[in-house]
Amino acid sequence: MQVTIRYFAGARAAAGRAEEHTAGGRTLDEVLDELTARHGDQLARVLRAASFLVDGVTCHDRRTPLPAGATIDVLPPFAGG
Repeated sequence: MQVTIRYFAGARAAAGRAEEHTAGGRTLDEVLDELTARHGDQLARVLRAASFLVDGVTCHDRRTPLPAGATIDVLPPFAGG
């Protein structure tokens, strides 16, 4: 089963895409390690500061296995007023 990763704002720019897929059956930390290896330092910096939603819910434990078919939203810090 695959996991969908959706990038927003600065994460989208750093990854060079809005969305991608990866193999499921892993933890969020494991997926983030793969994304860092795939996309390099620029995305790694964004991921260190980002928040993550898994199927629309804030992820507090990045070592819990992701549910099958999960969608991960990568939300970098937003500036605004």
